[in-house]
Amino acid sequence: MRTSVINRFAKNDRAFSVRRRVAVLAATTVLAGGVQLHAMSDTAWACGSSTGTTFPAPTIPSSAHHGSFSAGFHMTPGGQTITPGGAKVEVGVGVGNFTGAPYENVSAMLSLYNPASSHPEEGVDLRTANLRPEDFTVEVMSGGVWKPVALRHSCDPTLFTVASPATTATRLEDGRAANFMFRVGLSAKAPKDLAEIQIGVGAQAPGFPGVAGDTHTYRVERAAPTKPAPTKPAPTTSKAAKPAPAEPAADRTPAGNAQAAEAPVATPSAAPATTAPAGTPELAHTGAAETDTFLATSSAALLALGTGVLLAVRRLRRQR
Repeated sequence: MRTSVINRFAKNDRAFSVRRRVAVLAATTVLAGGVQLHAMSDTAWACGSSTGTTFPAPTIPSSAHHGSFSAGFHMTPGGQTITPGGAKVEVGVGVGNFTGAPYENVSAMLSLYNPASSHPEEGVDLRTANLRPEDFTVEVMSGGVWKPVALRHSCDPTLFTVASPATTATRLEDGRAANFMFRVGLSAKAPKDLAEIQIGVGAQAPGFPGVAGDTHTYRVERAAPTKPAPTKPAPTTSKAAKPAPAEPAADRTPAGNAQAAEAPVATPSAAPATTAPAGTPELAHTGAAETDTFLATSSAALLALGTGVLLAVRRLRRQR
């Protein structure tokens, strides 16, 4: 029995309709995913992720506000650098409210992003392009001290700070702004191919959508390796010069000794004066050389005179 052409066309038409619906659904899913990723690139906390802190529901309805609060950099210039293992960079965040009604528990936020993770066509290794929480330390100034702030991954490779009481203004009145000071440090163990980091500022409040401000790009600047200074050999100390032998002291025999009187008197040569070491008592000084010569001469004259007297006495005895 031959199948009708109309029946076959109807079957093909139904199959084509099913395939068309599947294709439309897939396209819709892709577009929705693309819009979601784009939104997350603007705000790191737009994935509906919990901020880690539970705040009470707001008592002021959203209808009381005209517009939304804003977030931006506060006294933080762009074009800065960050050094792995070096000094931390300070980032100021200002949250302003000009909506006509106050907000409760408005939290300042930071987002950290690696621009290389959005360029896979350039051969970037996405396994290292995504930032790791262990490579960063984020602190906020609260009560005059720096307090750590936890980090969490968003739906994309972005890291964002977790809201805490230290990063929250309990009540932000209309026409006022709250300023927060963060500081960010990069670990020395961060991937070597990390070239730059984008730091964005934002804010959120319970019951209201989060807002994102501007971003600043920080270039990763690695310190040049320091070469160890060449070690110089220790100078060899020369042997100490041996002191010259001391000259023997002159004989100081008294004048009454005849044998000492007959010996020639040595005139001491003038020796260079030496300075006695500190704390050493000086030796007693004797008389000058001229005094010794005078004594020797006098002794010789007296001896000659005594000899003459003795000879004269002997001659007188012989004559008698």
